[in-house]
Amino acid sequence: MKYYISDLHLFHKASIEFDNRPYKDIETMHDYIRTKWNNKITNGDTVYILGDMSLRGQKENLISFVSTLKGQKVLVKGNHDDVSDYRYQQLFMEICDYKEVHDSFEGKNYDLVLSHYPIFSWKNMGRGWIHLYGHTHNSVEDELYIKTLDDMVNNCEHMQRGPVCAINVGCMKPWMNYEPRTLKEIIDGYSLCIC
Repeated sequence: MKYYISDLHLFHKASIEFDNRPYKDIETMHDYIRTKWNNKITNGDTVYILGDMSLRGQKENLISFVSTLKGQKVLVKGNHDDVSDYRYQQLFMEICDYKEVHDSFEGKNYDLVLSHYPIFSWKNMGRGWIHLYGHTHNSVEDELYIKTLDDMVNNCEHMQRGPVCAINVGCMKPWMNYEPRTLKEIIDGYSLCIC
C-alpha cells in the first residue's frame, strides 16, 4: 500500500503555533503522529513524505524518532530537510527532489506527480495526472495557488482537456489529520472538504 504526507515539522516547536496544531506541546504531537503512523503503516507499505519532515539541526532526536516509524519511507525533500547525515539518509528507501509514481484503488489507475512545492504546470496536467504537494500549509499562498490553477483552467484552452487536480497533503489539512493517507483517503477527504 502507498501512503502520502507532508510538512510534519517534527521537533519544530513553532509549528504548533503557526499551524494552530491541536497539541499542547511538541512531545504530545510526536506521540500522536507516531501512534497514528505505526497503527496504520506496515513495514511492507511505502510512505511518500513530501518534504519538511523536520526542522534543520535536530539530527540526533530526528534520527531516533524516524527510526521508530514503520514502512519504506521515500523523502521528497523540502526546504527544511537536512539530509547531510548518513545515518539519517539510511532511514529512507529513497531521497529525491521530485517523484512520479503510479497508484491505484477500486480498479482504477492513477499517475501522480509528487513534490514539496506546488507546481503550476506538471506532466500530463489536465490529462488525469494528479499533483500532490505540501509547503504552503494553511496559508493565503495555498489559497492563491488553488485560485490560480482554477483561473488557468478557465482561461487556457489547452488545459480544458480534462480535470486538473492538485492536492495539498500537508499533515495539518483536515483530510490528512496528522497521519499518512492513501490516495483514496486523500481524494475522498479532499472532496468532502471542498464541497
